Amino acid sequence: MKINYPVILLCLSTFFSCQKDDPSLKDLYSNWEIYRGTKDANQYSSLQQINRENVKNLEVAWTYHSGGNIAKSTIECNPIVIDGKMYLTSPDLKVISLDAATGKELWKFNPAEENIMANVNRGVTYWEKGQDKRILFTAGYYLFALDAHTGKLIEKFGAKGKVDLRENLGVPIESVSLSVTSPGVIFKDIIILGSAVGEGYNSAPGHVRAYNAITGEAAWIFHTLPQEGEFGAETWPNTHYKNIGGANAWGGLSLDEKRGLVFLATGSPAFDFYGGTRAGENLFGNCIIALDAKNGERVWHYQTVHHDLWDYDLPCAPNLVTIQVNGKAVDAVVQPTKMGYFFMLDRATGEPLYPIEEKPVPTTDIPGEVTYPTQPFPTFPQPYARLGITEEELSQITPEAHVDATKRFKTMKAGGQFIPPSLQGSLAMPGTRGGAEWSGASFDPESGIIYINSNEIANILKLKAVEMAIAGANMDDEGNTTLTGSALGKNLYQMNCASCHGLERQGAPPTYPGLTGLSEKYRQEEVGQLVKTGRGGMPAFAQFSDKEITAISEFLLSEMEDGTTHATYKPETETRFMVDGYNQFLDSNKYPASAPPWGTLNAIDMNSGKLLWKVPVGEYPELTAKGIPPTGTQNMGGCVATAGGLVFVAASKDEKFRAFDKKTGEILWETKLPAGGYATPSIYAVNGKQYIVIAAGGGGKNATKSGDAYVAFALPEF
Repeated sequence: MKINYPVILLCLSTFFSCQKDDPSLKDLYSNWEIYRGTKDANQYSSLQQINRENVKNLEVAWTYHSGGNIAKSTIECNPIVIDGKMYLTSPDLKVISLDAATGKELWKFNPAEENIMANVNRGVTYWEKGQDKRILFTAGYYLFALDAHTGKLIEKFGAKGKVDLRENLGVPIESVSLSVTSPGVIFKDIIILGSAVGEGYNSAPGHVRAYNAITGEAAWIFHTLPQEGEFGAETWPNTHYKNIGGANAWGGLSLDEKRGLVFLATGSPAFDFYGGTRAGENLFGNCIIALDAKNGERVWHYQTVHHDLWDYDLPCAPNLVTIQVNGKAVDAVVQPTKMGYFFMLDRATGEPLYPIEEKPVPTTDIPGEVTYPTQPFPTFPQPYARLGITEEELSQITPEAHVDATKRFKTMKAGGQFIPPSLQGSLAMPGTRGGAEWSGASFDPESGIIYINSNEIANILKLKAVEMAIAGANMDDEGNTTLTGSALGKNLYQMNCASCHGLERQGAPPTYPGLTGLSEKYRQEEVGQLVKTGRGGMPAFAQFSDKEITAISEFLLSEMEDGTTHATYKPETETRFMVDGYNQFLDSNKYPASAPPWGTLNAIDMNSGKLLWKVPVGEYPELTAKGIPPTGTQNMGGCVATAGGLVFVAASKDEKFRAFDKKTGEILWETKLPAGGYATPSIYAVNGKQYIVIAAGGGGKNATKSGDAYVAFALPEF
């Protein structure tokens, strides 16, 4: 047969030309103008100047120090780049504009000048119409609008440049503790926002809201906790919406602009680990939800955990992808989970693309609790984390570690991932930090492969019965609490602080410090200020009155010799169940007690459902020096795949930034950062030169040293 080479070359030329012009591949993914890169949340770059062959030559192009770092502070910001200008945040939430090619500071806005304090921020949102170009971002419970050219507040937005996000939630504004950790998404002239709220018994509701990007006026609200008469209210006890919080979309949003649909993924209702006050399925907790972006009306929803008792929040916005299903291209929603698997749904209808099986799960023995009888288990694709833990899966990095882990394992309940919390302690694997975390997944639209970094470290979910003041029984005729002194302080601590710092204030070091002995370090006014404004990873409790601030600071500072606290009198109480801290299952040397790997990078073909490879992310140098293969570490921060054949990820506790071969998982390049890179990198080009920037803020839940640097890498000039 004669081969017609000219025709073949013409066909190939036409093919690659079409690929180059395809906006879903080259144009759409060549910039980094919003959080996670694009509105489909796919964390992918079509730039390929940096590739498998030359990535080893990467060098630092510039470093910018933002300032604002303190002990335990972090930077989770994913910078955005528009017209050669980069917009980012510092550990103390200053907003900064840089020249994206040089790192030179152009302007800086300090929200502290507005008496605002806050903690984590993952980035900002850009909006423009003509020459009106704005940066919309949140600090504390305010949404700010800045002029993108100058960094000045836009006075005509909201009340002199800001909107109070505590308003319009349907609960008293003074009772709301709220922040927005992940940026909003723009649909036409509105910005749509989720929120981070508390996880205790008195948490604020996690309703999703939209605001006019020009005026700051409220545009619409979607009640993630259905109000009386609304769809989903029947899945709750009566009047639940008056005293239940949470069910919030804290991990960001994704948007199908063509369909006019915004997608959110919600967390668990509060209280996280005991649901005796909220029997039922609990819509819209733990749901993937499609809303009409114009008005916030529900189009469809799918619940991934019924009546959550494990803090199995959906941690990030879903990826909007196109995959092959039975030989047909289908627009889909792919939702990563803390549990270690994906939910794959039809984007238009919310119907599962592959069977999801409702299976019976263990029941609880906690008084008053009613576990939901079944939970959904996807059958496709393969999971990317272990689904539970058995004795055979305990660590053997040293004989001593194995003996200790085995001894403690036998004292707790274990098995699958839906073992309910218990009084003796239950092991949740993956735990409250995943599996997947807020950093989400990177989807390669050319290959249909999704890349996701994952944690595989068990948590101990141990409940304790505590006597808590009955709110209504300790109120005067005007609805004010009659509790005083340490009685009020103890009640506030149990309701708001014990899940992190422990019921006995023992903490879970190094992430959550113990709170005993504070009187040796702080004055009462210093403790009160810290509670009011927050610091580092600790949220602000700005909703507390002066009386409550005084009471909780007195409680924290007033200790007897045996470690107990004074109480002025015994109020009328009821028995409630609290989790005794966010405790990971660690061995006697403070390494995870589960067998390695503890942190991984995974590649899954979403067309075939197969896990293609799994490799550790990070190492403990002291273990590697003993001849133990890299174990991976807890990783906090996302990965980005590129058309150059690479997957970039920092995230690991060893403070390194790495490039992996996306076909094999082999490490092709790595470098030590000035502090841990607990953020998602951004990839962009300026004047034809490709850059990769990562926030090196350290601190956070990995509890390494804190930093304030943004480091950009590029190929050297020849």
